[in-house]
Amino acid sequence: MHNEQVVGLTDSEIQEYWQDGFLVFNDIISQEEVEELRQACEKPQILALRSQQDYETKTVHALGITSLHPIFLKLAKHPAIVEKIKPLLGPDIQLQHSKLATKPPSRGVGVFPWHQDYAFYPHTNTDLLSVMIMLDDATPENGCMSMTKGSHKLGILNHEVNGRFVAACQESKYWTNPAYEVVDITPRAGGISIHHALTLHGSEANLSGKPRRGIVFSYRSDDAQQLADNTFDDTGLLICGSNHGVVRCDVGLVKLPNRGGDTPFGSIWNQIGSFAAVENKK
Repeated sequence: MHNEQVVGLTDSEIQEYWQDGFLVFNDIISQEEVEELRQACEKPQILALRSQQDYETKTVHALGITSLHPIFLKLAKHPAIVEKIKPLLGPDIQLQHSKLATKPPSRGVGVFPWHQDYAFYPHTNTDLLSVMIMLDDATPENGCMSMTKGSHKLGILNHEVNGRFVAACQESKYWTNPAYEVVDITPRAGGISIHHALTLHGSEANLSGKPRRGIVFSYRSDDAQQLADNTFDDTGLLICGSNHGVVRCDVGLVKLPNRGGDTPFGSIWNQIGSFAAVENKK
């Protein structure tokens, strides 16, 4: 960890976050920490989360990594990160999920479609954000994230095709129309980006021939209750403060992501007894 005093956000940075929907900082963790994290990403239990074919052909999200290696758990609670999100989420914060996001080193692959995180895992309120800690410099050449300024103010956009949820927003005007400002997010290795769960973002293919790796922690206020998607091993991990057993509901009507199957809204939604589930199919 850096020896410098850990600092939170200035008033202007807080204002920028609520205006644009994202923030970028360099030099949040040391290069020694970056190298330790790179080595941990090559441990067998982490590599087991992806196939070699996936690694070579698409962006892979290896989920639940804080439960698989202590260095990722330590990073999720890193004071330099936590002090920057407390002004945005409050003093009581949980982890919603963790993942290693890896762009394949194969040239020209690894596009990840434009989307809003909240569309995947809606909650009773929108006090959710994601922090991406870069293990490699993020550049347009290696498929850095791009974000639409102010898009978190648009509400939940359409992520459905023929009534089924897809991992892609269907309203392309928000990143193709010049009326909306799209920004490349380019923290260096050891830097971070922070973005609101409703901020529209995506990433292009990796053209560099080298891997582009980042660790993502999605955090939520303690009073945000998940409505759909899945429960991972580290979902609900207390990062700081306390769990007060209070749920704040202020989003109104929510369209849940329907993926089909027996539990179309994910394991978090499956609040149905085993007997009732069988009877309901009759």
